[in-house]
Amino acid sequence: MAVATRLAGVYGHAIEQPLMYPTGVAIAGRLRLAAHRQQDLANSIAGLVDAMAADPQAVPDAAPSLAIACFADELFAETNDPRHRDFLLALAQRFHADPDIRVEDFFFAGTLLGRAYALTGETSYRDRLVDFLRRIDTRQANGLYWHCHASPYFWGRGNAFAALGFAEALSYLDWRNDAADIAATHREHLAALASFQHPSGLWHQLIDDPATYLEHSATTMIGYAIARGLRAGWLAPDPWRACAERAWAGAAARIGADGELDQVCVGTGPLDSRQAYVERPFSTGVDSRGGAMALWFAVEMTRLVIPHPRQGANP
Repeated sequence: MAVATRLAGVYGHAIEQPLMYPTGVAIAGRLRLAAHRQQDLANSIAGLVDAMAADPQAVPDAAPSLAIACFADELFAETNDPRHRDFLLALAQRFHADPDIRVEDFFFAGTLLGRAYALTGETSYRDRLVDFLRRIDTRQANGLYWHCHASPYFWGRGNAFAALGFAEALSYLDWRNDAADIAATHREHLAALASFQHPSGLWHQLIDDPATYLEHSATTMIGYAIARGLRAGWLAPDPWRACAERAWAGAAARIGADGELDQVCVGTGPLDSRQAYVERPFSTGVDSRGGAMALWFAVEMTRLVIPHPRQGANP
């Protein structure tokens, strides 16, 4: 819990511009940690997001921006303020996946449409999510996903987006029955990822290239997906508990006293060559993108190790 507390003290305290998903992820992480500690953070978070929640049309009409709403259902559960629910629904209704099947959209779809379905029970959200996940055609013989059709390379954070997106979706779908095939696809992808895990617990900038640098955000996102699956039950303790613990040990060792992270790949759209991914720079220090995902992983590991008696597996 100490690392989660450290990260929560740094990330999720401002609405950063441009409006993007890391802000929402960090805010959700702070809410989850407070709930686990039985602390009331809702009023503070509500004040932080008040202006944004009041004007959902001000959020750009692009999936990475729309996914900023990933905190809003959890805040609504605390405040019962319909503006928080309506903010998420307004953004979920505007979500459309890139036709080139970009891995980032696995997460954006799972986190937005899954939450909207859970909030409303409207099957249209579930159907859009399930249809999208079932028509993905970029997973290759090695079990990994291309970044997209235009960039057929196994980018680290890209495959982490895939793992995270399926985990988010399964948090809201009936993974034992109606979405059993989606759960099976997710397990197969995680098994492929596990085969490429470095002894440090981390994953590489290109998942299948051990010569590329060990990348922090890919590790925390994959680790989160595994920890969430363990807590929810679609992953068995053997072998997944050990895999998650290795990832956590590797990631936590690279989180500094003030929330600094080692080697977070900078924002990356589809690139035109494998070498471009190899050479893609990374940041070392305080990083909103990496810090938000590290906070999710830290809180999920805390909840896995120290279950709260009144919490289920969902956010």
